[in-house]
Amino acid sequence: MTNCRSHKGIAPKFGQRVWLDPSAVVIGDVALGDDCSVWPQTVIRGDMHHIKIGQRCSIQDASVLHITHASDFNPGGWPLVIGDDVTIGHRALLHGCTLGSRILVGMGAIVMDGATVEDEVILGAGTLVPPGKTLATGYLYVGSPCRQARPLTDGERSFFTYTAANYVRLKDEYLAG
Repeated sequence: MTNCRSHKGIAPKFGQRVWLDPSAVVIGDVALGDDCSVWPQTVIRGDMHHIKIGQRCSIQDASVLHITHASDFNPGGWPLVIGDDVTIGHRALLHGCTLGSRILVGMGAIVMDGATVEDEVILGAGTLVPPGKTLATGYLYVGSPCRQARPLTDGERSFFTYTAANYVRLKDEYLAG
């Protein structure tokens, strides 16, 4: 695939049944788990640290996923690590952060260097998670900078696996042609 490139001899790795849109670009030390989908115009760039994406994750159109390189200011740098069943909305930006499992990242949300989003969190559209911030399990976060808006409902908690499965079905349609 011309849209998958090695960097410094390290090539992206893909689990089973991964679908990558031809206009998306994946570079370097990137691992995508089984049943992931990467939609049009998305960039996933693991050039100065690694990116690990779990199973059944959907990275929507025009999203950018990158890392934080190691330097005198941040000796270890920060990889980008994403758990399972995560839906990343259109035009999201994830940079050197950690996301747990069963998360919905709203359209246009930004999660910055060293931030941690625990399991079962919804980030509203346009939410900005500042560097180093930790978002606790079980809440909706909104705003720029983000604030905890309210606990999630049982319906919202069940939506995480529903939307992940829905995008698995959709990417399977694309894989089938």
